[in-house]
Amino acid sequence: MRIIVAALVSILVFSLPALAQTAIGFGGVAHDASQPVEVTSDSLSVDQATGNAIFSGNVIVIQGDLRMAAGEVSVFYAEQGGAQQVNEVVATGGVLLTRGDDAAEGDRAEYSVGSGAMVLIGDVLVTQGRTAIAGDRLSIDLTTGNGTVEGRVRTVLQPAE
Repeated sequence: MRIIVAALVSILVFSLPALAQTAIGFGGVAHDASQPVEVTSDSLSVDQATGNAIFSGNVIVIQGDLRMAAGEVSVFYAEQGGAQQVNEVVATGGVLLTRGDDAAEGDRAEYSVGSGAMVLIGDVLVTQGRTAIAGDRLSIDLTTGNGTVEGRVRTVLQPAE
């Protein structure tokens, strides 16, 4: 019995540095949503009644150190304080999100501008240095950089060097 307990304690002690690598912080510092947004794409269509816009084909969106690439990005507006403001951004078609050395990819991204919440859905893969975490859904608070991966999460824990 003592051998089993000693083995379990050894496993826990030696795996603690590896467990620390599973934290999902994205970008390390708060995202500055007040910076201008640059969008490039192959085409743009705008609904004149709502002001909503659809960027299609090789879309790249850059705001400060946050970069998103996708096949299509839809921008939805809402009236706030008597003016039209960007409310939500939805990207589809092989979405890649990068910030600093961190990267995340998925089938679809939904960004709520007011709350700073980004959700990647479908075949999500997050890479941070040597650590890769896969799952079905990634939720990121771009204000804090904190994130959560859900839905059959898979990763390999690397021992400390």
